[in-house]
Amino acid sequence: MSDGERALTTDDLGRLRAKTDGVAKWVRERLATQLEALRPVLNPQRLFGRHVRGGSREDAPGADRAIARLRERYAATCARPFGLPKELDDEPLSIEPLLDLHPFEYRHTLAGNGRVIAITNPVRWVIGYRASYSLSQLEAALEKRSSLRPSDARQFLLNALALEQLFVTFAEVRELFRDLRYEVEIEKRPALGDLPLVTLRSAVPTFRPSDELIAKATQFSGVPAFIELVDLDGVSRLADPLRERVEAVTR
Repeated sequence: MSDGERALTTDDLGRLRAKTDGVAKWVRERLATQLEALRPVLNPQRLFGRHVRGGSREDAPGADRAIARLRERYAATCARPFGLPKELDDEPLSIEPLLDLHPFEYRHTLAGNGRVIAITNPVRWVIGYRASYSLSQLEAALEKRSSLRPSDARQFLLNALALEQLFVTFAEVRELFRDLRYEVEIEKRPALGDLPLVTLRSAVPTFRPSDELIAKATQFSGVPAFIELVDLDGVSRLADPLRERVEAVTR
């Protein structure tokens, strides 16, 4: 959420930064605990059955169609910018049913001086099955090209495609996260071509202060990066979806 017109002083920024850090830490720990509890729901074996290494002998309904779809999606995304071969072997997928949280970052160009700042939303994450590459490591490797590890990049792609396919196939999973107060979105990043990534955004609202204040803060720190701030006024106005649904049913 952006709110560049909001008037903040550097003292305000310091106070809000401390509160934002505390809220972000609590929200992340809460989400990590919930993801661990939901591991059976998010297990790729639910969708791909025996096509996942270590899966049970009893196949999941539609597993053959699901793996065929995954292969199609992989062939469509592996070329640019990854430069990976389209062919996949017939071995079962090696996907760990563990989910990692990657910080959600985007680039913002400051008005006036044109500096590009890496902005982080502290209560939003890209989630993915555990892989050797983190999201930032993969993007850095693609930028350098010479340091890219093809096998690890391939695993990251397969993991991302499998998780996105699970969320699309099982609509109730997206609804479950909505009830837990997270918005599920599928996004693409410029550095990763057409690869879809599953993101979770907490209901806790955030905002980005004015470019002038960001410029001062980043100039002082010497690092071209900034973290959005928790909107404490917006927190007091958070809606209650359960109440709203009950009221809608009983009208």
